[in-house]
Amino acid sequence: MPSPRLLLAVGSVAACVVGIAPLASQGATGGSAPTRTGITVNQTSSTGSSLQPGGPSEALSGTFTNPNPSPVNFTSVTAGVHPFTAQANPGKPACTEADFTIGGSAGPYAGVITGSRWSGLTVALKAGVTNQDNCKSVSIVIDYTATA
Repeated sequence: MPSPRLLLAVGSVAACVVGIAPLASQGATGGSAPTRTGITVNQTSSTGSSLQPGGPSEALSGTFTNPNPSPVNFTSVTAGVHPFTAQANPGKPACTEADFTIGGSAGPYAGVITGSRWSGLTVALKAGVTNQDNCKSVSIVIDYTATA
């Protein structure tokens, strides 16, 4: 059986950052401190054209969108394949997020502003113990999390 090649459209998902404290109060005369809001982790790399079971991984990279008035620091960016099931051929096992692996490490990042870049993660199609024909031409979504 020929090994399936995967045409993979990888999307990015906004990731809210947890544990960022509000900014310091602005001046001694009072007023409220602005609250920091979530950071978006964007994937800008295109991947998937050559993924095959047990084959080489492909690099993931991207940028951050920081809507806060000041830079933010992160210890890491992590990722996981969003849960899904694809079974174009019901006679063969379904393709799921378990068929993929995210590797590498990304971070730490200091002074993150909108447009700051991240890299260091990879995506691969695992060598399966079962038929992975249902992974052909599947699109996956990768969920990203930035940890402060």
